[in-house]
Amino acid sequence: MSTRIETGLAERRLPASVIVTDAGGRPLPDLEVTVEQTRHDFGFGNIGFDFIPLAAGDDAETAEREREQFGGASHSRLEQLADLWLDVFNTATLPFYWGRFEPERGKPDTRRLLATAKWFQEKGVALKGHPLVWHTVTAPWLLELPLDEIEQVQRERIRRDVADFAGVIDTWDAINEVVIMPVFEAEDNGITRLAHDRGRIAMIRMAFEEARATNPSATLLLNDFDLSSAYECLIEGVLEAGIRIDALGLQTHMHQGYWGEDKMLAMVDRFARYGLPLHLTESTLLSGHLMPPEIVDLNDYQIPSWPSTEEGEARQADEVVRHYRSLVSHPAIEAITYWGITDDGAWLGAPAGLVRSDGTPKPAYHALRDLVKGEWWLAPTTLRTDEQGRISFSGFAGDYRVSRGAESAELSVRKGDDERTITLA
Repeated sequence: MSTRIETGLAERRLPASVIVTDAGGRPLPDLEVTVEQTRHDFGFGNIGFDFIPLAAGDDAETAEREREQFGGASHSRLEQLADLWLDVFNTATLPFYWGRFEPERGKPDTRRLLATAKWFQEKGVALKGHPLVWHTVTAPWLLELPLDEIEQVQRERIRRDVADFAGVIDTWDAINEVVIMPVFEAEDNGITRLAHDRGRIAMIRMAFEEARATNPSATLLLNDFDLSSAYECLIEGVLEAGIRIDALGLQTHMHQGYWGEDKMLAMVDRFARYGLPLHLTESTLLSGHLMPPEIVDLNDYQIPSWPSTEEGEARQADEVVRHYRSLVSHPAIEAITYWGITDDGAWLGAPAGLVRSDGTPKPAYHALRDLVKGEWWLAPTTLRTDEQGRISFSGFAGDYRVSRGAESAELSVRKGDDERTITLA
């Protein structure tokens, strides 16, 4: 591991100093307490698509229809899969692809998605909606409308969904893959028509301004898979136009092989120079054979079977560790979302999941958990207060619990925090 990565990971560990007092405010010296972490601030994310049938209480027919749309595990395996998911991840991305969310105009799938979001929220998981504006999997009925009406219903869609989910989903990919949006040729769609006529900046302005006006406290991302200079130019144009972006989304689907730490960090550095938080919104690493390098559009690679292999699983585990270590070491990165928990229904049929189709975890799952809930997590640790009633420890930014028997107190650890005082009766 490079010195840069080692240093960056070390800097993620923040010092905390806490004075423990009794109910009267008197410090408690020479007191044995237990300190443990309860939550990461860093967004260790994954998609939550698989769990919609479980969380929404779907009947068998609806659950099967969901599987046809998004793939994923059978209903009987979802509870086991949920336990694996929740033991590692703290942030879920939910699907708001317009064509599936509202296939019939005026009949959005709000109830089921809201039930799913609340199911995650009750388990302490943060939510992100993906996306509010995109030209792929968009509503087919837009093609029947003139451009002005397409824009009108797109604006209405943003306001409706951001309002309906406010307080549950407060982070959104406001607009997705704008670099290609006005020149997309794979299929005719209303959003590409609108983007071609209005231009990229106008589309971004529409998405961000409508969402922010509806939920001023929302975190809004500009997200793209095109990490070339074209995306940089677009970002610069957006910033020059005075459009406020809360974070930049960077997609890194590595179906053709892991990029390696040097290439990945060089890419991150290019986008970190804008001074915005970075979210690695879609990451994948394979545990089977790799897609040929000559494939330009990953969607063009269609094969009947793409199995996970023993050799591939060992490679994936190694690469997951290297990928996460390097990214977490970068101070600009706030979140990493792995794109899929299981091979069952994975994008393009690739063996990209951390869990096999039969529900058993791959080595990569255990390797990632060992980082998130092991090396980067403060397990219950016994400390003794000094003469001033003080304890000191360090850990990743997040939430912690200090306890003595049945008494406990919660505190957060953030960069720049002063010494805190807690009360244990």
